[in-house]
Amino acid sequence: MTNEIERKFLIDGDFKAHATDKIYISQGYLSMVPERTVRIRLHGDKGFITIKGLGNGTGTTRFEWEKEISALEAKTLLKMCEPAIIEKIRYIIPSMDSLFFEVDEFLGDNHGLIIAEIELPSEGTIIEEPSWLGKEVTGQKQYYNSNLSKKPFKNWDQKSNKK
Repeated sequence: MTNEIERKFLIDGDFKAHATDKIYISQGYLSMVPERTVRIRLHGDKGFITIKGLGNGTGTTRFEWEKEISALEAKTLLKMCEPAIIEKIRYIIPSMDSLFFEVDEFLGDNHGLIIAEIELPSEGTIIEEPSWLGKEVTGQKQYYNSNLSKKPFKNWDQKSNKK
């Protein structure tokens, strides 16, 4: 069991040319209470069950436990999830010191939203911000995938989402 330390950003430029890989992801939630979310994810041909806890004051660090399960188990559990399934294409973009950005281009009801995440070894880790990185949204709960399933991007006031 471990803590996840990550920062999130909106995108403000062309990032796809920098990607070394991309994969389709679908995920749903068995529990979305603030103290714990239980996520089921189908990531290519692999399945995962993940439990996340509350974030710290900055929203950068929170408890995360994840276990790989079979794709069949993930598909079965996705049928039991809350109604809104998140679909996205994830692009992997190398950064510095073996770190990388995961850029999620959302589909369906969240089409038009693109978020970059970078997992860090510590909260104090300095990152090089590429030119395509936009406004930081770390800790802003409306950008959490679990919240996007409850209030999708298509229902947001688009004027408030500008850089």
